[in-house]
Amino acid sequence: MGSNCDYTKAVFDHFQNPRNMGEIEDADGVGTVGNPSCGDVLKVMLKVDGDKISDVKFQTFGCAAAIASSSMMTTLVKGKKISEAKKITNKDVAAALGQLPPIKVHCSNLAADALQKAIGDL
Repeated sequence: MGSNCDYTKAVFDHFQNPRNMGEIEDADGVGTVGNPSCGDVLKVMLKVDGDKISDVKFQTFGCAAAIASSSMMTTLVKGKKISEAKKITNKDVAAALGQLPPIKVHCSNLAADALQKAIGDL
C-alpha cells in the first residue's frame, strides 16, 4: 500500500477540501458506480442548462484518492458542454491530480465511469 508520500499536493487538497460535494435533489442525470476491489462507491449528479453542465455534485464512500478523484472530476466538467464532458477519461482525472499511485488508479476510473453514467442518464 502506498504511503502519504505517494500523493501529490493536488490529491491532498481535493481530499481535504473537496469541491462540489453534496447532492442535487432535482438532478437531470445521476450515475452511481462501485468498485468491489476497494469498496469505494460514488454517486454523481448533474444539472444541465441547454447543452452545458451547469452544476455537478458527488457523494462518495471511499478512500482519499476516491474523494480527490471525484472532486477533481467535478471541477473538470462544471460549465463544460455535454459533448466535452463525454470525452473526459480516467487519465484526464489522474493527470489533473498530478497522477495517482498505481494501486489507486482505479479511483480515477470510478470518477470517470460515474460521470459517463450520469451523462447517459440525461
